Amino acid sequence: MNAKTQSILSYLGILWLVAYFGGKDHRDANSIYHLKQGLGLLVVAILYNLVVTIVISIAPGIGQIIGYVGVVFLILMILGIIHVVNEIKKPLPLIGGFFEDKFSFIQ
Repeated sequence: MNAKTQSILSYLGILWLVAYFGGKDHRDANSIYHLKQGLGLLVVAILYNLVVTIVISIAPGIGQIIGYVGVVFLILMILGIIHVVNEIKKPLPLIGGFFEDKFSFIQ
């Protein structure tokens, strides 16, 4: 798997694992950057979904409104893939800056 394919897969949720384990031999600085951004997006999305699930179980009316905010993660995923295609190392809006220096195990 080449570096660009690996970078695109890193934004597609659970396919992050395929990108991480399947492309260890063909990583470059760009793919490492996008692996970190993709993992950060995945972690934040999972945490968000856990919180929304708890809120929905407590107050169903409020939880449904909050649940629609989940579309933001789809938009961030699409922006990340656009950055990969254009070969730009640019952090995702809102959360990307936080994950630029995290996840040191990705090399």
